Amino acid sequence: MTRTSVGHFVSEEARTKFLAAYDRAMELWPSPRQELDVETAYGTVHVHRYGATTGEPIVLLHGHAGHPSNWYPQIAALGERHPVYAIDTLDDPGRSVQRAVAAGSEENAAWLGEVLAGLGVERVHLVGVSYGGWLALNQAIHAPERLASVASLDPGGIEKVPARFYVHMIGGLFGMLAPRPLRPAVGRLLANPALSAPREMIAPLMLAMRSYKPSSRPPARPFTDEELASIRLPALVLVGRRSALLRPRQVVERVTRLIPGVRVEIVEKAGHGLNLEQPEVVNERLLDFIGDVGRVQL
Repeated sequence: MTRTSVGHFVSEEARTKFLAAYDRAMELWPSPRQELDVETAYGTVHVHRYGATTGEPIVLLHGHAGHPSNWYPQIAALGERHPVYAIDTLDDPGRSVQRAVAAGSEENAAWLGEVLAGLGVERVHLVGVSYGGWLALNQAIHAPERLASVASLDPGGIEKVPARFYVHMIGGLFGMLAPRPLRPAVGRLLANPALSAPREMIAPLMLAMRSYKPSSRPPARPFTDEELASIRLPALVLVGRRSALLRPRQVVERVTRLIPGVRVEIVEKAGHGLNLEQPEVVNERLLDFIGDVGRVQL
């Protein structure tokens, strides 16, 4: 399926209500935080910035239908020694405003490349989770010029999206209907960290489900062997042991075979949302990886 339109809210009232919840969710980040808008050929991309004024920047890409508050457990740790930028992905509900369709891999690499150029960053460590992980790998394949490294957390693009992933998503929606005290237990059963996440983070997601009409964005397509083998950047891939999207052992085998020098690990006691489920582990792995990249490049 090819995208032919951009996502939109059903009304301006719905958008206003969503953005109020979005702003409350962003209060989960530490302060001070800056907000920026970058104009691209595909629309206005909203970016949040936090952290050090020196060091190589870290750029974060959230998952499908998510928003930058989803990174709140990472921000303080990553921002201690690095500028951190979190992008409101085009074609997801947020403060970015898409005006043109980014239909394929090259177009998605193009708008993200324009954002990096607009931010004035030359060498960034690009980190993505889920669909954001697909975008990160896609950038490493099609437009790696501004990248120092790429890290993908339970990313799309390694395997075809299985039917169980959609079942997992539906189970999570039903889990939201459970009494609040029971939701953490249901979340552990389903390996769905959203069920125990702060209500501020969940509120925009729930509002968007009712009031945002996404484009016909297809599932993240699997990259070919040739595409993955073309990555010539330091690469990190983390996979949740209980991932609903990926088969961990098969992912380890494929990326190890194809991506030169890749660092890959299965994160125990984690599912698809491993940055929320095991934030300390994810933060440690990311900082170790980025630090090692920096030492090699000196």
